[in-house]
Amino acid sequence: MTAHQVRELLLARARALGIAGASDEQAIDALLDREVPVPAPTVEECRRWYDEHPAAVRGADLVEAAHILFAVTADLPLPALRALAQDVLAQALAAPQRFAALARAYSNCPSAQLGGNLGQFSRGDVAPEFWRAIDAFAGVGVLPALVETRFGLHVVRVDRRVPGASLPFERAQGRIAALLAERALRRALRDYARALQRQTDLH
Repeated sequence: MTAHQVRELLLARARALGIAGASDEQAIDALLDREVPVPAPTVEECRRWYDEHPAAVRGADLVEAAHILFAVTADLPLPALRALAQDVLAQALAAPQRFAALARAYSNCPSAQLGGNLGQFSRGDVAPEFWRAIDAFAGVGVLPALVETRFGLHVVRVDRRVPGASLPFERAQGRIAALLAERALRRALRDYARALQRQTDLH
């Protein structure tokens, strides 16, 4: 059943019950408040979810890393830029101790003056594709492949990883309760829409 079909079923049910609103959405909300009550998750349910999903209630992981950026410019075609970046990557893999010197010599990022050092950052601080490559690598050292982002091509070295600390239950409870309530509402809505569909099919 598509979202559009569900919406039409709910609107038809609201009209049949004489439920109206300033908009279709308000009528649907009023219908759901009346006919699809969803109990709030209990503290025990939240605690159980907290205990069963430790990775989901951790603070952000921190990474300390450095990079050598090869920015795409009009002066250097992408194939030539990629060939240069691959060559520098091979040098960095063969002699990791030369990474800072390579960054100072080749990187188009201001961090070149710091040997490519980006300091510490977490997932939301960098381009998603940059973080995904670091996350997939999992260890420390020079990543074995170039990382491509909207900024260009990167040779990346991960120096340190600091796993996020687990949030105490008291701090995570509100977020967990909202998640469980949303899931319960989706299940109840799906079941309600199916029941309405069955009624419609019988008539």
